[in-house]
Amino acid sequence: MTEEFTEDQMKKLDKETRLILEELDAFLEGDGPGDTEVEIHESDLADALVEVKKIDEERYLSYIQSLPVEIRGEVILELPETYQEELALVLPAEEWVEIVNELETDDATDMVQVIEEQDEDKAYNVLAGLEEEHKEDIEVLKRYDEYTAGAIMQVELFSARLNETIAQSVERLRKMKADDELENVHYVFITDDENKLVGILSLEDLLLQDFDQTYEAIQDEMSDPIICYSYNNYEEVAQLVERYNLSVIPVVDNFKHLLGRITSDDIYDMIEETATDQIYSLANVDTEEELEDSVMETGKKRAWWLGINLITAVVASLVIGLFSDTIDNIVALAILMPIVASMGGIAGTQTLTVIVRSMALGELDSSNARIVVLKELRIGVMNGIIFSLAVTLLATVWFKEPMIGLVMAVAMLVNLIVAGLSGAGIPMLLKKIGVDPAIASGVLLTTVTDVAGFFTFLGLATLVLL
Repeated sequence: MTEEFTEDQMKKLDKETRLILEELDAFLEGDGPGDTEVEIHESDLADALVEVKKIDEERYLSYIQSLPVEIRGEVILELPETYQEELALVLPAEEWVEIVNELETDDATDMVQVIEEQDEDKAYNVLAGLEEEHKEDIEVLKRYDEYTAGAIMQVELFSARLNETIAQSVERLRKMKADDELENVHYVFITDDENKLVGILSLEDLLLQDFDQTYEAIQDEMSDPIICYSYNNYEEVAQLVERYNLSVIPVVDNFKHLLGRITSDDIYDMIEETATDQIYSLANVDTEEELEDSVMETGKKRAWWLGINLITAVVASLVIGLFSDTIDNIVALAILMPIVASMGGIAGTQTLTVIVRSMALGELDSSNARIVVLKELRIGVMNGIIFSLAVTLLATVWFKEPMIGLVMAVAMLVNLIVAGLSGAGIPMLLKKIGVDPAIASGVLLTTVTDVAGFFTFLGLATLVLL
């Protein structure tokens, strides 16, 4: 297909994309070395197709529909969400049935939900056409709340009962692999007769055991499983994974019945999404809006927070207005006061970022909150002393007035202490009252440091210099 691109179109494709497309063309035409299987990774294929879509929409769709059904769903899942939504509308229900049937349950559920958001009737027809067991698993996963372990787990796993021999379970695993029913197997999850999880064993350790033995006979060799519950949210699961350095984590219900597993690929996606959410939230923007919404929709969402910020800025301006006579008499204050507010804002943001991240990772709670606050107080005092001396020298040399330097020094010290305490205290308070600290802390912090900085600086100047 690549030879049909025009010369101008070819120039728009980078070298890596052209090589991928050449290999894909060779496979689709039956001329490549791997005529029975595409040798290109799904994510690389998706990246190449994104580039194709930018220059030729029709060819992009042709490539998508020409991909073997075994990998088509995996490639679509690697595409940006907006591309998935477009395909949900373009591809017919019959084609989606083939695609979804090939996906593991967690990915299949995600795909069905994307289709459902775009066309409920089509999603209904897709579900109706699926293999019965696959359909039932998807319907179960759809019932879990979004962003919980239950919603992102897959039910395909390698498990064994205590009274089963290792040989019997390995034979079952061999059949599942031959039928392409299971991927990324690293552990066997051992359950009792009631399907309660009692232990896990790595495949490496499993190979060292006597295959004629039952799992009950080697129970001492099993590890106590690190588990998550189906209702645990993304952040809680991510904390467990990072803390115990897991590549897979079993999901259980309240009674420890084994429900499924979350594998490394989903764990990486989950950690990345959690980190991205925190970054976007600190800037008060929606994680999903930036590339997917229209200019008008994105503008409306941002305008709400900009409006709040305008109100807080007006509050800071009102504080400045209280000292207008002082500023009129001493023009140097108007030049110097942004330094006080800016230093407080930066110091507060440093503290805020560390605190919000520590909360997200589960490293900060009520048990060590007092220690953290006291630490930030000491940091504020230390930096306040250092930079108050620096601004004293600056203001004295600049305006030849030692008292202005003294006022500047005290205001700087006070505001850096306030910034440290606010950066630590505001997110803790917000979390206590049930508000997401990552979203609301920044606006409140800016208000506090601006008001404290301006009021202290101008108030002291009024008392000392007039």
